[in-house]
Amino acid sequence: MSSTLSSPALAGATTSPVHEKVIVRDWKFPVALDFFALVALIIAFAIPRAGVSAFRLSTDSDVLKLAPVMMPTTSTVIVVAILLTVLAVLSHWFVLRGKVGRTPLWLTAVFAILVLFAFLTWAASGHTIQVPGLLIGTLTLSVPLIFGALGGVISERVGVVNVAIEGQLLFGAFSAAIVGTVTHSPFAGLIAAVIAGVLVSFVLAAFSIKYIVDQVIVGVVLNVLVTGLTSFFYAKVLTVDAATLNSPERFAAIDIPVLSQIPLIGPVLFRQTIIVYVMYIAIFAVWFGLFKTRWGLRVRAVGEHPTAADTVGINVKRTRFWTVSLAGAIAGIGGAYYTLDVVGSFNKEMTNGAGFIALAAVIFGRWDPIRATLAGLLFGFATNLQNALSIIGSPVPSEFMLMLPYVVTIFAVAGLVGRVRAPAASGKPYIKS
Repeated sequence: MSSTLSSPALAGATTSPVHEKVIVRDWKFPVALDFFALVALIIAFAIPRAGVSAFRLSTDSDVLKLAPVMMPTTSTVIVVAILLTVLAVLSHWFVLRGKVGRTPLWLTAVFAILVLFAFLTWAASGHTIQVPGLLIGTLTLSVPLIFGALGGVISERVGVVNVAIEGQLLFGAFSAAIVGTVTHSPFAGLIAAVIAGVLVSFVLAAFSIKYIVDQVIVGVVLNVLVTGLTSFFYAKVLTVDAATLNSPERFAAIDIPVLSQIPLIGPVLFRQTIIVYVMYIAIFAVWFGLFKTRWGLRVRAVGEHPTAADTVGINVKRTRFWTVSLAGAIAGIGGAYYTLDVVGSFNKEMTNGAGFIALAAVIFGRWDPIRATLAGLLFGFATNLQNALSIIGSPVPSEFMLMLPYVVTIFAVAGLVGRVRAPAASGKPYIKS
């Protein structure tokens, strides 16, 4: 027995284990691409539309005007459908034979652009789509989502699930309307919106961090509370004297010299109000702060392993409290965008679930500020698409277009997120031992 145990072969087997890299293959994307490629083929061959689809790329105020792009509808959709099929097959190859077992990001991006192009070409047969208008509308609808998503990313990175984004947006819009009207200053209204978002976050932080109440439950309760309060004051106060309390001065659009004259990009990005320009800065600031600064390292450490962060001298509860407050301030700016930019007054429940879509953008964006911004733009585009297609008389039923943003949200979060991991301590209270 002893000679057997001491044999070189057995000793080598026990002391030199073989480590094999296990590749986890993600088939969600290939299956999704198969579905869209099949739909494209059905539309191309079973529901063809004759005519020519036009895409206008310039506005009347552009110095350099681009000629409209004319596309033969039937042949364009057929060619794109075939390309989509090839990309879907290529996606399967990457998952089956690739070293990482998943579809590359570039392939998914190209596929999404081709799907969108094919659909718009098919739907706009015989009509002209105003591309700048479509993109401007997308950005307009995306701004509150992006502010809310940035707040959600910061909050979850530090370990607190921010379900109260809806309440922060709504209370920010409400406060901006009242203060902006009373002071006759949109800047004062913007500051009020920031404070309102912070106040909602204070309640979320106090109950979830100090009193260890379930974070999701606190967020839901806050949303209901803010909705009830703002609806009550809107009905009893704001509608009674709207001229005095609900008619804030709106921010004027500011054209950036030279940049605003760039065809297609200029009217969309550089002919905006100050809140949109603040959003550009906020996106970069959140990304830089989280991944390039000592503060961001502390925040991520608290969100991943609060016990380890505590052992090196980081005050976990204080870091969480002030970071969640910062998240509320950012979301409050998104609420101000409704009343100080788009609508010009506060309306009952005017956020219309934008906070929950922003939360979905956080998950779809994998808790990264840049990806969450792109997800917010995607959801904004899906919402605006119904308006663009209704103008040209699209054959797509209006009921489908109304539910499109929510279908995209569910599909993106449930179908395309794949194997992602939230910050390890997100949603978990920290109790110092």
